[in-house]
Amino acid sequence: LTFLYILATFICGLRAHSLALLSEAGHNVSDFLALALSFFAVYLQTRPATEERTFGYQRAGVLAGFVNALTLIALSVWFAIAAIHRFTVPVAVHADMMMIVAAAGVVMNGAIATLLWKFSGDVNIRSVFLHMLGDTISTAAVIVGGLAIRLTGLQWIDPLLSLLIAAMILWSSWSIVRETLHILLEGTPRSLDLNEIRSAMQSVEGVVGVHDLHVWSLTAQSHALASHVQVIEMSMSECESVLELMIQPLQ
Repeated sequence: LTFLYILATFICGLRAHSLALLSEAGHNVSDFLALALSFFAVYLQTRPATEERTFGYQRAGVLAGFVNALTLIALSVWFAIAAIHRFTVPVAVHADMMMIVAAAGVVMNGAIATLLWKFSGDVNIRSVFLHMLGDTISTAAVIVGGLAIRLTGLQWIDPLLSLLIAAMILWSSWSIVRETLHILLEGTPRSLDLNEIRSAMQSVEGVVGVHDLHVWSLTAQSHALASHVQVIEMSMSECESVLELMIQPLQ
């Protein structure tokens, strides 16, 4: 559906001389690639761990989200440059065609975004959801812009819409870049406090100290912990019970 809509917006954008529609076509190309990349990443994440990749392929989705967000940022910059050029060289736009194509886009992108919403806790799926949600909103804006052009005859509304779409894409993409980069650089999960974790571990009876504590994310929902724990002198069987007591409050 997305691929067919790309063809429709590109052809109609050329015929209508609408930069906003052409921007939508470019944005939907990124959506098509994002959907394909995320689908492949979801497949990779289901593969089991191996001796070479002991954590499996869990970060495939994070990497896909990062690439998708970077693609969106590059597209938003291109849209902005094209819109600024259009301000200096105005082109007559066919408003009716803009609105018809955009209306079809609102229905299609809105339906896909709705289907993705319940899985948006995963950073990979959320990056695609933002793609589709951004498309739905920006396509709706094209309808409003087409109506405004038809009523007023002001051609600068088309590049202005393109600028607004570019700004919206940039804003939504930047948060994904920050989150995925934080995971890829093995930063401490933002929802966790390292001092609280250390205190919880040290409060277990028999623990003397916690050193070299590291907490990082494999995915947005899956975290890992590694640490050296010093305990009082005890048997190995007693150490196992101390380990279990430390793990319980961390789960």
